[in-house]
Formats: sequence, structure tokens, C-alpha cells
Amino acid sequence: MIDSADHPSVAADHPFVAAVKPLVDAMGGEMVAPDRAEGDDVVLSWEGRELVAVRLPHLSDSLDHILAELQRRHGMPLAELDRKTKQSVVRILEQRGAFSVRHGVETVAAALGVSRFTVYNYLNRESAAKAGE
Repeated sequence: MIDSADHPSVAADHPFVAAVKPLVDAMGGEMVAPDRAEGDDVVLSWEGRELVAVRLPHLSDSLDHILAELQRRHGMPLAELDRKTKQSVVRILEQRGAFSVRHGVETVAAALGVSRFTVYNYLNRESAAKAGE
């Protein structure tokens, strides 16, 4: 999130910055002033002017962010969802690469209130359904 009072060189009111902000928020990134960019930060420019730098989250933080977003989307803790909806959540998480993160299955299982075995069953069910298409 940008606070132009804290970072006066961030062009928070620029239309381009406003346009990319929902994307940065959705992926759990942070927008910082270009002069505060570090390492892997991505500096975004418009018409030759550096407007903002995007600090990408670590993969493990991304999974937590995705889980929190899914919980907001469903309006309740993921553990309270019915089985079919949990399977749908696992499908979404698989598409987003959640299970390529170390301890991804364990993290998802804990969030869904199910065992690792159940998450693997949901994944296998999805794979079997794709194979039958």
C-alpha cells in the first residue's frame, strides 16, 4: 500500500499507479518510492519517468495472501466451507502454484481444516477428472 505522506516521491495520485495498484494488492506486493527500490523490486515508469517500485512478496507470503483473499471472497473461514467448495479452493490454489511452495500442502490443509491426505485426495480427484476429459 502506498502512503504518499511517508513516501513523497511515490506518484500515488498518478493514473498509472492507481491502475496497477489493484494488481499489486492482489499479488500481495508493496508499492514503494522508486528511490527506495531494492534488489528484486520492479521499478515502473511512465513516459520516461519512474513512478513507483513494486516489491514482490516471498512465495510463502504469497500463499498466505492468496488464502486470506479466498477467505475474504467466501466471507468465512476456509475451514467452514463445505467439501465441494473446499475442492474448488484446492483447484484454484493448484492453478496459482500453491503446491510448489515448500509446505504448501500442509499450509493449505491447516487453512481448510483438513488433513494433508484430504488435500492430496482433492488434487488426485482433479487430476483424474482432467485425464477423463
